[in-house]
Amino acid sequence: MPRLFIAIDIPDAIREDLSRFSADVPEARWVPPDQNHLTLRFIGDVQPPTVSALKTALSGLSFAPFQLELRGVGHFPPGKRPPRVLWVGIGENAQLLRLQQAVESAVQQAGIAPEERPFSPHLTLARLKEPHGAAVSAFEQRHRDLAYPPFEVKQAILFSSVLTPKGAIHRKELVVPAA
Repeated sequence: MPRLFIAIDIPDAIREDLSRFSADVPEARWVPPDQNHLTLRFIGDVQPPTVSALKTALSGLSFAPFQLELRGVGHFPPGKRPPRVLWVGIGENAQLLRLQQAVESAVQQAGIAPEERPFSPHLTLARLKEPHGAAVSAFEQRHRDLAYPPFEVKQAILFSSVLTPKGAIHRKELVVPAA
């Protein structure tokens, strides 16, 4: 049963630059640079017939290319609870929200239950098992003005993911080009 998600890839130059952050919070488990992406919708494990229906529904997506900007850093969960995820933020973008809503509609059309959580666009940098509040605060302070030049989003990708002891392995299952 494949584990699926739909995402936007980011340019290699940005991936490479993001890898430099791993020294800032060495206790964190950093996402390998080749796996950095912006998740539009995590689906999880699905049966093969649902995979086929999902590919059909996603093939009908229509969106124009648009510019996307990565900027700022933060963590989840917000507030006083211990940080568990470090992320890079996404500049406000109506076209991204429209694409995510179209993806969500396609997912539901394929018979998958609606996402209950609101879409919170971000790029996960690292995960934390233990509380490291001081290190996270220092990281956020040091990189609060982070901003990359905008890049063009030309496709959305359906990925499968296999979890291994060394981490997840992602494979492209379907590429949906912008029109």
